[in-house]
Amino acid sequence: MVKKPLLFLYCQHSLGMGHLRRSIEITKTLIDHFEIVFINGGRIPESFPFPDCIESIDLPPLGMNANGMLINQSDLDDLNEAKRVRQEMILEQFQKCQPDVVLIELFPFGRKKFAFELLPLLRLAKKSCRKPLIVCDLRDILVNDRRDQQRHDDRARWLCKRYFDAILVHTDPQFARLEESFQPEKSLSTPVFYTGFVAGDAINTNIIDPKPGIVVSAGGGNVGQPLFIAAINAQPRIWQQYRIPMSIVAGPFLPEADWQFIQHKAQNVPGLTLYRSVPDLKCLLQNATVSISQCGYNTSMDILTTKVPSLLIPYAEGRENEQTKRAFKLEKLGVARVLAETELSTDRLIEEIAPLLEFKPLPFSLQMNGAKRSSEILLQLLNCQQHPGLEKNNVMLA
Repeated sequence: MVKKPLLFLYCQHSLGMGHLRRSIEITKTLIDHFEIVFINGGRIPESFPFPDCIESIDLPPLGMNANGMLINQSDLDDLNEAKRVRQEMILEQFQKCQPDVVLIELFPFGRKKFAFELLPLLRLAKKSCRKPLIVCDLRDILVNDRRDQQRHDDRARWLCKRYFDAILVHTDPQFARLEESFQPEKSLSTPVFYTGFVAGDAINTNIIDPKPGIVVSAGGGNVGQPLFIAAINAQPRIWQQYRIPMSIVAGPFLPEADWQFIQHKAQNVPGLTLYRSVPDLKCLLQNATVSISQCGYNTSMDILTTKVPSLLIPYAEGRENEQTKRAFKLEKLGVARVLAETELSTDRLIEEIAPLLEFKPLPFSLQMNGAKRSSEILLQLLNCQQHPGLEKNNVMLA
């Protein structure tokens, strides 16, 4: 039996769990061709469907708060200690496994606060005798409203040129291109490959739930409370006027105090069901009348997969503009309606129900096999590296 190449995958989810879900979906196809060491840097929600057939290394978890500050979520005494232990664990694991491929999620286009552990990893990989293929792994749209955005983009371009062999962008280029949200002064020389969207597993048609009516969700839930409160306050009037039930999926990262508060608010509200979390949102959306949600990458994929009529209320606090851009692109395609977060209120939510019930998403033609294509591209890139006569830019993308 031919030994599979070893892939070292670094994933850090910080505010939500979108990066974790997308990375896990990609590993489900990678495991057919690679041995995988999955370096996880964030909290893992209880009952999260983590594949059994990969080696997972859980670092002391770090995250980000709503203000963009790095926070210690581990049992270690303080943030500095957690950072020191994480860096040691990453470098030790790299030296132990000597991978053929290093796949790093988002950095250097984001995750600047994790440079303390990623730059040492990249330096070690570059000095390694094995010379692994080093690849960056990106979602469709980047946040690009930082105060120092030009400096950020120029630094990311330089780091890509110095350390990375390729960039995978998990989108259909007809929907979004990297240069729309990344504009360094000098051209990016690192090869970019569009994989199509990473949409996750197909809908499980064997799961039959009662029709949940309106499904309200906010990804991992960390910043979902304003949407949940508006929905709870709106439901008595929605029930009175339309007799439509509502299901709210709080998400595993909604702070416990917020969960207790919305449980209290939801008491005696007619037609309302609360879920702390669900294993797969698609299982609710496939039977839903409509969806009301934020617009993270994975929620958007669930909406596209189920084709449920949707109202998107993109998270836009601070300088976060990624969800807003995605939402308006989806609206332009005719697959969803959009309500700006600044316009969210109980009354406005009630006003949106009638047009949402009449809304029919248009058919769309987007590449949705991004996990499979990611695996194929990585294999071809590795083959190019191992056979220097082949050119990376000639990797087939069809």
